[in-house]
Amino acid sequence: MADKTSCFVQPQEDNAAQAIAAIGDELSLFDDWMERYQYIIELGRKIPAFPQEWQNDAHRVPGCQSQVWLEAEERDGRLFFAGASDAAIVQGLVALLLRVYSGRTRDEILETEPVFLHELGLVKALSANRGNGVEAMAKAIRQCAAG
Repeated sequence: MADKTSCFVQPQEDNAAQAIAAIGDELSLFDDWMERYQYIIELGRKIPAFPQEWQNDAHRVPGCQSQVWLEAEERDGRLFFAGASDAAIVQGLVALLLRVYSGRTRDEILETEPVFLHELGLVKALSANRGNGVEAMAKAIRQCAAG
């Protein structure tokens, strides 16, 4: 892949708060968690492909039961993220996190605590290991922003 810029998630909303609100609105359309899981899995299928050569220990997010990889690139004062997982539901959770955090300034990323994962009921609806994993992903993103 010559141009890896296309691997990074472009923001759909103007800021992280709008992204969180939009995700909440979308999840509220479903009656139960099985339907929400299907929706989250679909989101994961839509994020840009993560290069095979990045699926290594250097890009791996520690603390996740599934394999999760993350890459960041700074452009014009904003951090853009690419991510992937070997598990479908986790890939969807990666997509949600990247929707919130990718394309934001370091300050906005650091100001956006991942409490929305709890507020949207995501952590509670997941197994303990997956809940810990999604929190580990959010922590890794915020550590990139902290420098």
